[in-house]
Amino acid sequence: MASTIKHPVVAIADDDLSFANYLKTFLASRGYDSRIYGHGEELLAAARHGDVPDVVLLDVMMPGMDGLATLKNLKAAHPVVQVIMLSGRENAPTIVEAINLGAVNYVVKPDDPQGLGEIALEAAIKQAVENTKLVSEVAELRRQVSDDQTAAFFFWEKSDTMRNIATMIERVADSDVTVLLRGESGVGKELVARAIHERSVRRAKPFVKVNCAALPDDLLESELFGHEKGAFTGAATTRVGKFEYADSGTLMLDEIGEMKAGLQGKLLHVLQDNDFTKLGSNKRVSVDVRIIAATNRDLESMMRRSEFREDLYYRLRVIEIVVPPLRERKDEILRLAEFFIGKYSSKYNRAHPGLSPVLRDALQGYTWPGNIRELENVMKRFAILQDEPALVAELRATTNRQAPEPTAPAPAAASAERAPEEVAAANGNGHQLPAAPLTPQSLADAARQAVLQAERDLIIPTLRKVQWNRRKAAPLLGISYKTLLNKIKEYGIVQD
Repeated sequence: MASTIKHPVVAIADDDLSFANYLKTFLASRGYDSRIYGHGEELLAAARHGDVPDVVLLDVMMPGMDGLATLKNLKAAHPVVQVIMLSGRENAPTIVEAINLGAVNYVVKPDDPQGLGEIALEAAIKQAVENTKLVSEVAELRRQVSDDQTAAFFFWEKSDTMRNIATMIERVADSDVTVLLRGESGVGKELVARAIHERSVRRAKPFVKVNCAALPDDLLESELFGHEKGAFTGAATTRVGKFEYADSGTLMLDEIGEMKAGLQGKLLHVLQDNDFTKLGSNKRVSVDVRIIAATNRDLESMMRRSEFREDLYYRLRVIEIVVPPLRERKDEILRLAEFFIGKYSSKYNRAHPGLSPVLRDALQGYTWPGNIRELENVMKRFAILQDEPALVAELRATTNRQAPEPTAPAPAAASAERAPEEVAAANGNGHQLPAAPLTPQSLADAARQAVLQAERDLIIPTLRKVQWNRRKAAPLLGISYKTLLNKIKEYGIVQD
């Protein structure tokens, strides 16, 4: 079991004793406890006896078992431990291999330990400690809960965006009022419905879900209300419908906007009178069912087009809960990612890959059009393939495709709007930056243009302040080193 995070413990595995002692002093001044190990075997032996640190600073080049071999063995025995690789130089193949083996960061040892590099090292350690907190929190949650629905409710209580919805769930759960859930596909409407059911007096009775988009009207009517033997061609036996099956429980009508008008009328009758007739029968069946409906459709527009009954709309919308998309719930992304990584690493017997700063940036920068369903599938694939560079590249490429493209001005318009000296001043060294749209076509274009210019105006002075040391500038800007390199390339920034 890793130590608590109140006083994080950092292990230093480095055969250079003078550098290791410098790190120990450096860490003590930042409030960390630390231990020094002269080689990988010593670190692994301590871990085998229960002395597992929160973070490991691991030198790549060591006699005997080198850093990469040590990393592989350490992660195999303790999958969630956070490892930062240290090296005297950058080596792309080594960085990629270290990340694929589970390292969360790779920091080049500074030439002058007392100056350059301290900011980058401290930022890496802070990030690793945050990872440890996240992993410990989610691991404890997984020990306490038995299903994804309960886990989701815990996450909502920690989310500024979802806390109000969690409160609403608690307030409406013990009543029998009909609830209408709205939101994009994949945001977790079923989780909300199940949370309402699990907190209601009906929790011991069935929770039944019907996807109204999955069946044609005639089959959907039979699915909901059942049928008698011989009611239609192929009805060889009597069937109990979902309303009967959910008696005394909760029935979730998912994709309610896909239900056709004729069936909407029969559903309205059931909601009003709590009884119905099966297909092929004249006998009325009484039920006691709570209805939770869900949709990603614009029901108001559908009513105006006479595609959705107004009386049914108001009958369903006694309580309305709008579940926001994942892109508006940034504080959930990393917790959910870690939850799914842990779930599928365990399920498929894989090592637990860490969330490196680069991957964290990519996860939080992506817009997640498929919402939580997409995030779960992405993390499942990551847990199986363990290929972080490929995942980061995929997320960034998709993010770039989703971003609005700036409209390049004609050369004459550009020269009329900005004099050469103004262009030179844009990056302070006479090199013209990629042009932003001078006449935005929409508010989105205007916002993007403002963001691009603001980033340029912040990056260049920060680089000058640290004598163009990009590793030192990245944490000052609050971004990863690789993100900074990408932005320097994107904006055409050249050292003056």
